[in-house]
Amino acid sequence: MEVTAQTLDLFNAENLEGWTVYGTEKWYVDGGELICESGPDQNYGYLATNKYYDNFELALEFKQEANGNSGVFFRSTLEGTKISGWQVEVAPANHPKDKTGGIYESYGRGWLIKPPTETDSVLKMGEWNTLKIVAQGDEVSTWLNNVPMVSINDSLIGKGKGSIALQIHDGGGIKVKWRNIKITELK
Repeated sequence: MEVTAQTLDLFNAENLEGWTVYGTEKWYVDGGELICESGPDQNYGYLATNKYYDNFELALEFKQEANGNSGVFFRSTLEGTKISGWQVEVAPANHPKDKTGGIYESYGRGWLIKPPTETDSVLKMGEWNTLKIVAQGDEVSTWLNNVPMVSINDSLIGKGKGSIALQIHDGGGIKVKWRNIKITELK
């Protein structure tokens, strides 16, 4: 008998139940959307799931406003606002060094893989974008608006354990909206 995986909503569109805020940046729900904004300290901030997810398919929508440098961490752990793990970048279009859909290792090796330059036009600034991340063992792949961005096979990622965490970058003046955050756990 085959058992189909169940897709769950990580965000209930009402409140931050199931998540923990790290830092002083603003995380709130308005009109069914999860919003993060720079706070008075203009530091990094995170909103992390209380549950750990190892192998999964994560799909979500994001809209960048007011610069919008952010990201989605996976298999990550936090101590205050110091995060260890891997980030799928969410950066403004044509950002010189950060590429949406690329994978960055925080407090580790830095950039592991960036999407090719020809994918720069896939991101729609000021509009809703769909990001999909599939992590299974050592393999991680990302898609932006149904366009493949990167795939990597990495044994350190494969050993990682931790939460899904949304990030707001330091520097101030950032606002990003999130919605339809869904996860399917994989075997």
